[in-house]
Amino acid sequence: MELDFALLWVVIGGFLEPVWVIGLKKYNDTRSLLWGAVAVAFMFISPMFIAFSMEDGMSVGVAYSIWTGIGSISTIIAGMLLYKERLERVKVVFVTLIIIGIVGLELSSELGI
Repeated sequence: MELDFALLWVVIGGFLEPVWVIGLKKYNDTRSLLWGAVAVAFMFISPMFIAFSMEDGMSVGVAYSIWTGIGSISTIIAGMLLYKERLERVKVVFVTLIIIGIVGLELSSELGI
């Protein structure tokens, strides 16, 4: 089984997306320059992984969609865990639609559709 590095890069980048969002929230709460630096650094690091995925052959639209979808879902989960944010049923439905969309995009790109 061959490892699809394009998909691996975009998934890593998607999971790094909440790091800068959390860093921005922490900076806003504390005005700590460390948290500001974390936010700014990951604002550059996370999208670098999209570039890696496109270098390995993933299309721009698919890479961006997967990256933002994973980032959105990860940020929602981080908000629940770190800030006790609630996830109502309607949000679960829409998060499920995001997941279905991500899987559909990846499958369609693999099948050449």
